[in-house]
Amino acid sequence: MPKASKTLDRVLVLEMVRVTEAAAIAAARLVGRGDEKAADAAAVEAMREALNKLYMDGTVVIGEGERDEAPMLFIGEKVGSAIGKGPKIDIALDPLEGTTITAKAGPNSLAVLAIAEQGCLLNAPDVYMNKIAVGPGFPKDLIDLDKSPTDNVTALAKAKGVKPRDIIACVLDRPRHEQLIAELRKIGCGIMLIPDGDVAGVIATTNPETNIDIYMGQGGAPEGVLAAAALRCVGGQFKGRLVFRNDDERARARKWGIADLDKQYDLKELARGDCIFAATGVTDGSLLGGVKRVRGRLITESVVMRASTGTVRWVRGERPI
Repeated sequence: MPKASKTLDRVLVLEMVRVTEAAAIAAARLVGRGDEKAADAAAVEAMREALNKLYMDGTVVIGEGERDEAPMLFIGEKVGSAIGKGPKIDIALDPLEGTTITAKAGPNSLAVLAIAEQGCLLNAPDVYMNKIAVGPGFPKDLIDLDKSPTDNVTALAKAKGVKPRDIIACVLDRPRHEQLIAELRKIGCGIMLIPDGDVAGVIATTNPETNIDIYMGQGGAPEGVLAAAALRCVGGQFKGRLVFRNDDERARARKWGIADLDKQYDLKELARGDCIFAATGVTDGSLLGGVKRVRGRLITESVVMRASTGTVRWVRGERPI
């Protein structure tokens, strides 16, 4: 377990929940309206405003994209009310993980962020990442991206004392995963296909009630760092490798200091030291309930975790509409 950071004051733990709550509430107003961009913009604006109220010198290391592409919460943007004098904190965020889910009122849409001391979160470019994750309690390095899906599921099944047919894998429902899905079904592995929201999919491997044993497949690299930060807090294993489709994406990676483009990242290389992860549900999902309006009040469900203490707090918020 990492040492507690003096920079990450205990007060920031609950402050992070206020930030994700603000983004979730803003996005929830547009659930089911069919407008992904409007929902994302609302969450971004609300999260930025909440972050700028906090006493810190924050830098967005994973955000909505590069400055030319994202007017707010872009990579490198400074946030906080004490820039130049407050504690230096790196921030990875996704104000609305699951924009399409939100637009269609589907499950597992979240507002998420992770913070750590300066230099402790991988400055991942906005490209794809091959990911594999399992929950806590297994032998070290049980999973490996250099092994086949069959080998990984077989190793997990052996560690759990079951057959591969008893394993459930969570996979994003994408055409790029056709071969992966076919291989998993060939060995009898069950598959939970999700339309979006792979941060929630990775975290679900840590909760036995979800019945998800392993997460596999390609998703966004920024979401990979966020998921790794969460697993640092609650335990589990995660491996990630960046996927580049063209020279422009390779150049973008080098710009952000990625030298070894084929490197397989371990959990602690994506999120080092002490870190805090927070998420608030926008729509109902396996991890959290969504924002609800009940008798003139807004109800939110959030989770906040800290790596140095292994603490997980489930937070139910109520406020007047």
